[in-house]
Amino acid sequence: MLIETQQTPDANVINFFAPEPLLKSGAAEFADTRSARKSPFAERLFDLGGITSVFINGSMVSVTKEDAASWEYLKPQILAEIMDHFATGEEIVTPQENADTDEEIIGNIKGLLNARIRPAVKKDGGDIAFRGYQNGIVYVEMQGSCKGCPYAMVTLKEGVEKILRDYIPAIREVRNIQPEE
Repeated sequence: MLIETQQTPDANVINFFAPEPLLKSGAAEFADTRSARKSPFAERLFDLGGITSVFINGSMVSVTKEDAASWEYLKPQILAEIMDHFATGEEIVTPQENADTDEEIIGNIKGLLNARIRPAVKKDGGDIAFRGYQNGIVYVEMQGSCKGCPYAMVTLKEGVEKILRDYIPAIREVRNIQPEE
């Protein structure tokens, strides 16, 4: 089984791409061991030690480690856990715990922003910050070279909004907000 990895601009984050879907739809973020109780898979990753968060969507697992932790140790262990997941066929998220509350949606939005969107935006010298979620609308702030860029709205609508809506069906729209000067 081939599991591809991808470095991100943040040295503490690596994305692992599985050859088959991990989740049927949506996404799941586990920011600590308590939230990982919803997922035996995420619990096992936290049990490795040195892990601060796990974000899962489609066929990707994005893992954030502590500064002091070593990818040399963690990376093979995470790859083994992903392969074990496919061998057992167990659900990533316990079905009864997979309700879309606002808190879970916000966690998923933040996870997608950090794992998929921010690395791409940072390559162009910009950044994107989560500012809120209400009634299906995500509020973000485009920063750096993206702030005031003529293509920022294209990035926001054709990139950010499309990705978020694909993974999180509850999202209807993404809006850029300007900080008060």
